[in-house]
Amino acid sequence: MVRKRVVVSGTVQGVFYRDTCRRVAEEHGVSGWVRNLADGRVEAVFEGHPDGVETLVRWARLGPPHADVRTAEVRDEQPEGLMGFEVRHGSGA
Repeated sequence: MVRKRVVVSGTVQGVFYRDTCRRVAEEHGVSGWVRNLADGRVEAVFEGHPDGVETLVRWARLGPPHADVRTAEVRDEQPEGLMGFEVRHGSGA
């Protein structure tokens, strides 16, 4: 099990980024969450089998069709044993 935190910038809010991310994560058996940040970026955490998590990281760098991802920061983190994938509401820092 691995965990990655991804923060993407560009045109990533208002383009169904979070909902599409949730669907892709569920298709690949990846747990975690995704949320909009107050500064216009999107933050996501992916946990699961390394192959599935890597698929989500690659997807995050592209996003859904109407997104324009400019940067994607990826950090390794300690897995927490998350179950399921959720779209979080409200903004973080």
